[in-house]
Amino acid sequence: PAAGSGGGARRRRVAPPAEVARGEPPAVERDPRALFAPPRVERTDRADGAIVLRAPDPLGPVARCVGEWLEHWAAHAPDRAFLAERDAAQAWRTVTYGEALARVRAIGTWLLGHGLGPARPLAILSDNSIDHALLSLAAMHVGVPVASVSVAYSLMSADHAKLRAIVEALSPGAVFVSAAAPFAAALKAIAPLHAGPGTAPTVIAGDATGGPPGVVPLERLLERTDAAGVARACAAVTPDTVAKVLFTSGSTGTPKGVVNTQRMLCSNQQAKAQVWPFLERTPPVIVDWLPWSHTFGANHNFNLVLRNGGTLHVDAGKAAPGSFDRTLANLREVSPTVYFNVPRGYDLLVPALRADAALRRSFFARLQVVFYAAAALPQHLWDALIELSSAVRGRPVPLVSAGGPTEPAPLAADCHWQAERAGVIGLPIPGTELKLVPTAGKLEIRVRGANVTPGYWRAPEATAAAFDDEGFYRIGDAVRFADDARPERGLVFDGRIAEDFKLSSGTWVNVGGLRVRAIESLAPIAQDVVVAGHDRAEVAFLVVPNAVACRAIAGLHDAAPLADALAAPAVLDVLREGLRRLHAATGGAGSMHARRALLLDEPPSIDAGEITDKGYLNQRAVLARRAAQVARLYAAVPDERVVTL
Repeated sequence: PAAGSGGGARRRRVAPPAEVARGEPPAVERDPRALFAPPRVERTDRADGAIVLRAPDPLGPVARCVGEWLEHWAAHAPDRAFLAERDAAQAWRTVTYGEALARVRAIGTWLLGHGLGPARPLAILSDNSIDHALLSLAAMHVGVPVASVSVAYSLMSADHAKLRAIVEALSPGAVFVSAAAPFAAALKAIAPLHAGPGTAPTVIAGDATGGPPGVVPLERLLERTDAAGVARACAAVTPDTVAKVLFTSGSTGTPKGVVNTQRMLCSNQQAKAQVWPFLERTPPVIVDWLPWSHTFGANHNFNLVLRNGGTLHVDAGKAAPGSFDRTLANLREVSPTVYFNVPRGYDLLVPALRADAALRRSFFARLQVVFYAAAALPQHLWDALIELSSAVRGRPVPLVSAGGPTEPAPLAADCHWQAERAGVIGLPIPGTELKLVPTAGKLEIRVRGANVTPGYWRAPEATAAAFDDEGFYRIGDAVRFADDARPERGLVFDGRIAEDFKLSSGTWVNVGGLRVRAIESLAPIAQDVVVAGHDRAEVAFLVVPNAVACRAIAGLHDAAPLADALAAPAVLDVLREGLRRLHAATGGAGSMHARRALLLDEPPSIDAGEITDKGYLNQRAVLARRAAQVARLYAAVPDERVVTL
């Protein structure tokens, strides 16, 4: 089992996977209608005003646990590449399904032998990697909950406050970091907090150099395998066993530990396979950076690959200038069959696709589906992806989305058809019910089903508050029908209930919808927009600038101070013209445009809870922390940096 281990000097090189070596790609579906199940829904209008939606097709047989998927593919396709990542020389290193199961059994042996279990989870503080994946799979295989914690809380935070709170709540039996030296400050910050009952946790490191005393090199976990003991532990795992604890991103509050059971993870993927039946005909190949500390990257994307015997290329890029170059390099070498990203990622991808014909050909060569989630996709990016895929393939590649937070792991709804425009999150997946409750002039969405969490980790009060009296989880989002007369056309995201507010006139402002329209109108200088105006006479914007675009418009070099670019008359003119476009497009409705805007010269702070590592802004946190900038927006005589209509 230790041969070709996932840690330290014992790693070995293997041949690149066929798709990396640019071999003949597997066949893709020629008829896009064959990709998906037909959209169908049952609607019940209740006397209390609520609307209940459910899928007419029942949920099919669900695996007992995630470990069954790994054992299946290790038996039926042991030599197929499961995971791939770049090594130090930038060559692809792979792990097959057979190798992965062998290492999972060895790591599981170590975890059991060192007292980890339901009350002493495994905490992983590092980015996505093969090591991260194998540790996580090993923990779930033997009934140890795993908590992948956002790496930003360790490496980007100055005070480590969120990390300390998370680790204190978890009481882990072991903590993994990819390399001890970069995480030294984080490990020091949590050292007094994470001791479980009676025994301090062990720190495991892929590279133990420069770490505190007692750090265990990851390769040591692969030295011995108790096959019988691991088999017994795996057999004891039930659908109700806690598989992982995922902490919410905190976009509308303090992160909470969402309990993810094996049933939640497995039912999600069974439902996904029913609405995306092509997954069972063509094992997916993906290139993905989305963090496994969040439900989108972990439960949706990673598990989709594992459940269907595909190959996942771990992308070290990020949806940020500079870091995204790694993603582009990977996409030039690997043609995915399904591609996932957040809107900020597509904002960076579309210009690169336009500028590089070779990248376009590689990206669209065998692409079956383009998928976006985590936030609404601006319409101009939607239109561009349809146009670019049509130019390469002769027809558009379906562009779809889904809806759901961490608590339903993550699918509450899935758009398994080509919608007419961006923003459609779909219909309830098999085995899931949606309840739409009239709230503040909108329809608040709630979800119930096998995929929904039983509650929050060691937080009974938060758990009780999260569910209504019928057991539906309160998501906190609003939706509307794409077509009131035809519910099968799906639901459209209509903002977050917690973000919406009233102007002093009593008019409600739909923050989610206005934010997307504002980003479109203020392109290319707006990376994101915060909507202000609670109890004010009019709406105003705090604009998170696209630094690259602002410097280019100002005629400055790439390293020029951002403040100089934001003060440039040419940039302010673009901002003013964007406000005019939005005003004209909305007919001047007071709740649908802004008359004032200010470009922020300080980026959102993760320590202050203003932004998640997926890039979603916490509107309330930004407005509270930037009260001085809000005051500038609404000054009777605004300063020269505030752009007005």
